[in-house]
Amino acid sequence: MKRNKLVLVSLLIAVAFAASVTIASAAPIVIKFSHVVAENTPKGQMANKFAELVDRDLSGKVKVEVFPNSQLFGDNKVLEAMILGDVQLAAPSLSKFKKYTKSLQIFDLPFLFKDMAAVEKFQKGPVGQKLLMATKKKGLIGLGYLHNGLKQLSASKPLRVPGDAKGKKFRIMSSDVLAAQFKAVGAMPLKKPFSEVFTLLQTKAIDGQENSWSNIYSKKFYEVQPYITESNHGVLDYFVITSAEFWMGLPDDIRTVLKKDLDEAIAFGNKVAAEKAIGDRQKIIDSKRSTIIELTPAERQQWVDAMKPVWKQFEDQIGKEYIEAAVAANK
Repeated sequence: MKRNKLVLVSLLIAVAFAASVTIASAAPIVIKFSHVVAENTPKGQMANKFAELVDRDLSGKVKVEVFPNSQLFGDNKVLEAMILGDVQLAAPSLSKFKKYTKSLQIFDLPFLFKDMAAVEKFQKGPVGQKLLMATKKKGLIGLGYLHNGLKQLSASKPLRVPGDAKGKKFRIMSSDVLAAQFKAVGAMPLKKPFSEVFTLLQTKAIDGQENSWSNIYSKKFYEVQPYITESNHGVLDYFVITSAEFWMGLPDDIRTVLKKDLDEAIAFGNKVAAEKAIGDRQKIIDSKRSTIIELTPAERQQWVDAMKPVWKQFEDQIGKEYIEAAVAANK
């Protein structure tokens, strides 16, 4: 009888252990999606859409946790955190990748693309798709491009011609190309985190900054910048990226569904970006807090002429064939 009790206890322990293993193995894969902007931006809406789609298609198997507004990591730290496995998905600006590849600097070249249609054409073409793998040797894989729109110049004083920027301090992302762009017009570029921009503008520690209509509106930069020059001088896009180790370690069926959902979320985000570029610009006008300066063709050409030499300066780093492919996308 005593032996039977021991056998029964052993069986119960074995069953409990097996159950705990089953429960543990059934725990969902958690994907932490870190980004630095507000939830009402194209990137914020794209991230939330992705979480919704994954919950619909992979409920119980995968859970996406979104951390907006630099709650988890800033863009300057998120890629290191990704390689360490502390975050699985992010969408930093394309300006953030010099440490991992110099080819992506192409998206910072001033006046390279005439409009967002040209940007889209280039990114969907063979060169743009090739660039998704530009960071693979460093342990990161690009999964897609997310738009935020063309960049405008905001400042405490009106900017109509390049000479108006001379001596003024502009916040830039951590990009040597963007630094060269402002130096080309005699301005002083300062590399500062996105989360600090409003305070820097409000306290007049800097004179201006460059950003998309969506970011200028959502982060209220227009409230502390009396002038915005509609320059459309560059593109502000994001690189939706993940760890190569994490992505390739996923089961094939899970990875396939995640990529499908991510593509759908990016398409949604890009549609939002196009709509917000128009809508947020109008909201800024309606606020009467900032004056939008529309350049004449002759004035804009002065900016082009002043900044275009930056292309040649970074041609060897980026690759001449990449720049030529981008120019061809304008046709």
